[in-house]
Amino acid sequence: MVRLVRPVLCWLAAAMFAAGTGAAPAQAQAADAAYVMGYFKESQNGSGNVNAVHLAVSDDGLEWTPLNDNNAVLTPTAGTKGIRDPFITRLNNGTWVVLATDIPVGGSFTKPNQNIHVWTSPDLVTWSADRLLNVNSTNTTSFSWAPALHWDPSRNAYGITFSTVPPGGSHAVISVAYTTDFVTATTPVVFFDPGTSVIDSHVITNVNGMNYLYYRNDATTGIIGARSTSLQPGSFTRYSGAIGDNRCTEAPTLVKSLTADKWWLWADTYCPNAKFDLWEGDLTAATWTKVGRQSYTAPLNGKHNTIHPITAADRDRLLARYGGTSWNRVKSLNFPGRYVRHADSVGRIDELPFEPYQDSQWRLRAGLSDPNAVSFESVNKPGYFLRHQGFEVKLMQNDGTSLFAADATFTRVAGLADATWSSFRSVNYPTRYLRHSAYVLRIDEITTATGRADATFRVVY
Repeated sequence: MVRLVRPVLCWLAAAMFAAGTGAAPAQAQAADAAYVMGYFKESQNGSGNVNAVHLAVSDDGLEWTPLNDNNAVLTPTAGTKGIRDPFITRLNNGTWVVLATDIPVGGSFTKPNQNIHVWTSPDLVTWSADRLLNVNSTNTTSFSWAPALHWDPSRNAYGITFSTVPPGGSHAVISVAYTTDFVTATTPVVFFDPGTSVIDSHVITNVNGMNYLYYRNDATTGIIGARSTSLQPGSFTRYSGAIGDNRCTEAPTLVKSLTADKWWLWADTYCPNAKFDLWEGDLTAATWTKVGRQSYTAPLNGKHNTIHPITAADRDRLLARYGGTSWNRVKSLNFPGRYVRHADSVGRIDELPFEPYQDSQWRLRAGLSDPNAVSFESVNKPGYFLRHQGFEVKLMQNDGTSLFAADATFTRVAGLADATWSSFRSVNYPTRYLRHSAYVLRIDEITTATGRADATFRVVY
């Protein structure tokens, strides 16, 4: 009997979920005060690739705390047992669903597959078992990539948009299948086809009576926006210019700010370096301004994100269930794509992605010589700390001496160039601060604006 408890609970959760999916739309609630992000992970050489669902939370939608130490929250058990391109949304009855592409770990992106993954939850922490949903039932020759979800009131059903090459087709289109229970779906139809290959859809409904579709267009390059007064397949027409770094940008995610009259547009840029890029602007006018990397920090190795508003209670429940992140990264103010790392035992700042990516992960310990200060212990070389020696900063093993403790201890103060960031003053040379010079870390006396910027950092996850 004990063995049956979890399956029965999963069945009950799925039944409760399905019973209320036809209520009025609930894309956002008045009580929303934070955000949840879903993503999978990839690193430069593949050592950090994880084809499972990861979650992070944020109060402002810009600085993110990965849950579960940036480890997977939902691990696929069905299909190929690998996922990409997760999509998370709150359903009409207040419950939640995660959809994802079914792709084998290390396998072919383009292998034919009719299915996507589905998880459902009443509360973001109690999840159903992983199951497959056939959204591409008439197509045995193509993939079903990057599922996304919108509510279509004219059908009283959810539309699942995804990328595929239709039978007999020559290029990828955005197709749609409709579901009311996330167990079965209708025969797919073409939702959007501009005549050239398009992938990675995100539909936003009923913004001042207009519906919006953002997607990656291989021909015109970058991210493109289309719109329609209806949600009918074939009704969307392009209204925006190309957004992003030509053919290097994909996977658009739109999210409305909870505190300002603006939208954010996230996307993946994968050349020359893989990273999340962010724009903010006016969705209705398609005016987008790129946001500087000083203003946001995405989860380490995160790829193809999905974001949805949540309540403070949702955020607290997620943190209580999965925990946050036990390590930090340290970002440079004036080179915000670069993070403090060790390389060949030298402290420096380098632009992510790099390998080993773990070189940029630190545990900020109570100071070895002053518990009110901080010391930087390496995550991948525990027992090794950043310390200055001849005013140069190196990664060295703690030898237990009082000199090492003092050299490895820094007082955290308001940032010299930006008081909302941080600077780190040497405990035993209190006129000198941790700074980078030609990307190498050292401690110096700071007398110039350049020095103040070089000595200013943000502690992030």
